This record gives sequence, structure tokens and C-alpha cells, in this order.
Amino acid sequence: MEWLISLAPVLTPLFGLIGVLGGGWMVHRQSKRKNDTDERLANSASLVASVEAVTTGFTQLLEQQRETNAKTLERVTTLENRVERLEEEQRQWRRWKAAAVEYIHQLRALVVKLYESPAPPPPAEIAEDLDDTAG
Repeated sequence: MEWLISLAPVLTPLFGLIGVLGGGWMVHRQSKRKNDTDERLANSASLVASVEAVTTGFTQLLEQQRETNAKTLERVTTLENRVERLEEEQRQWRRWKAAAVEYIHQLRALVVKLYESPAPPPPAEIAEDLDDTAG
């Protein structure tokens, strides 16, 4: 046991050095873990921010697309209403024209009966319409 006591001046600094190195290694390990954890958290935060940015972008794009679709649908509906109204007006004009042509034919027949002479020729603007209906 004396030899152990005689080695005390050498072993004490050696064990102290081992303790300091072990403590330093443990501090380094703890610091590295903390840095790794912080890095993971930073990466996670940046990933979350990126996903939120992409989600926000897609949401805005979807809203713009919905607005565009709504405007397009409104325009199409407006145009369909206008087309229906124009078609109805066109049908009405055709009915009026047919009635007017028929009325003119009746008047021409009446003129022929009353005056016992041929009816005057129709103006050039309506002559074709009267000939088509008469034939």
C-alpha cells in the first residue's frame, strides 16, 4: 500500500486530468446535443414556415381561381340571358314580318277587288318578301 501512497503525487494529477477531460467531453457532448437539437428545431421551424408559405400560396391561388370562375360564370350567364332576349326579339320580328306580309297580301287583294285593276307593284325593299310569301 506504500507504493500506492508513493504514486499519489503522480496519480492525483493523472486522475484530475482524466476527470477534467471526462468533464470536458461531457460538456462538449451536452453542447453538441443542444446544438443538434437547436438545429433540428430551426430546420423544423423553417420547414413549417415553408409549408405554411406554400399552403398560403395555394390558398390564394385557389381563391383567385374561384373569383375568376365566378366572374366567368356571371359573364356567361349574362351573355346567355342576352342571347335568349335577342332570340326572343328575333322570333317576335319574324312573327311581325309574317303578319305584315299577310296583311299586305290581304290589302292588295282588297285593292284588286275594289278597283278591279291590278294592285300597284310593291316597293323594291319589300318586293322579294311579298313574292316569297305569295309563291
